[in-house]
Amino acid sequence: MATHITKKLISQPLFTTNSFSTTSASYVASRFRDPTFEKLMDKYKNLLKIYSIQDLILANPNINPPSISIDFLTRLSQKLHLNRGPTAFLRKYPHIFEIFYDPLKSQPLCKLTPKAVALYQEEGLAIECSLGVVIDRLVRILSMSVSKRVPLRAVFKVWRELGLPDDFEDSVISKHPHIFRLSNNVSEVNTHMLELVSVVEKGSLVSAVENWRVLEVCKEDCSVDRSGIRFSFKHGFPPGMKLKKNFRAKVREWQSLEYIGPYEEMGVKSKSKRGMKGLEKRAVGIVHEFLSLTVEKMVEVEKISHFRSWFGIELNIRDLFLDHPGMFYMSTKGKRHTVFLREAYERGCLIDPNPVYVSRRKLLELVAMGKRGFSGNSAMLRTGYENSSGEQSEGCLENLHMFGHLIFYILKFTPLNLV
Repeated sequence: MATHITKKLISQPLFTTNSFSTTSASYVASRFRDPTFEKLMDKYKNLLKIYSIQDLILANPNINPPSISIDFLTRLSQKLHLNRGPTAFLRKYPHIFEIFYDPLKSQPLCKLTPKAVALYQEEGLAIECSLGVVIDRLVRILSMSVSKRVPLRAVFKVWRELGLPDDFEDSVISKHPHIFRLSNNVSEVNTHMLELVSVVEKGSLVSAVENWRVLEVCKEDCSVDRSGIRFSFKHGFPPGMKLKKNFRAKVREWQSLEYIGPYEEMGVKSKSKRGMKGLEKRAVGIVHEFLSLTVEKMVEVEKISHFRSWFGIELNIRDLFLDHPGMFYMSTKGKRHTVFLREAYERGCLIDPNPVYVSRRKLLELVAMGKRGFSGNSAMLRTGYENSSGEQSEGCLENLHMFGHLIFYILKFTPLNLV
């Protein structure tokens, strides 16, 4: 289970026996696939593209209705990973996007459907009603930092995952000067650091895994050893994954290993074999807590890596997730590495949903629907063009653009003879 740095000291890692002798790419490819999470990521990878387009549409609220030109999206196709172009992607989700022609601008535009706008407003209201939770999340992330501060740009990377408002710098940080403070980053020009004004009292922050341990011990049918669960994490391996006897023994040994919690001071680092194992388990505790703080209990590995040095993690975070398949699942769909907190999910849904997650899940359901339940006549009314098969042709918007110019010149230069 030890990551690449620890593997140099440990001859027999816990969850894999050959990861240190393979390349990083082959190590990722060799992981055990979980079909439930893979199916979820099939939909979620397109939802991320939809979020990007939605943010662009809503970037200028002064336009009525908020919209963006297809030509602008075309120029961003590569950055947005729209391999077949924006029009082909937008047509796949008529429940979310509307394509219409603006005669004043003489070009096709895209806007959100009323249903999509309603879900965006619902999510915004849910975030507004949970500002207390948002503040607590930021306090916890800063408390996990060794210096009790992190780069503001790192927080911007995960603002959606943490359920922060779009304007969190003004609505959360600036409005709570007794909790947060922004300071100049001396190591980077024109960047800021977010830090705690006063350190939270020791013991006042309880991690998610500690809450789980208390609940497990308090169960009437509790069958676990109360002393053995003291340093344990919840494990649930992928269906079909074969667990050998020596593997289970190593899991039990690792579960009993003492470690320093995510909100405790790290202290002096030990270079011994056991000390390195303790540092690794502390790193597991930190990334476990970080995922527990996210709205959907998932995050891109690249985003959480921005916090690695500030949390005092000297191990490769991606390998950390791969080495603990009973706690985390990492998907590579959508040309990104996304990690899920396994214990938070059941059959592809959060066990303990929150209002922000619920509104996002509704949008994900629209993604899964695609064109199902959508009238072809409605599509024709919005785009003004439909071919004989009921599908819009690939050159629909280009033809529509040319058609608009043609009508304009006919009306301008041809006299009307009314009989």
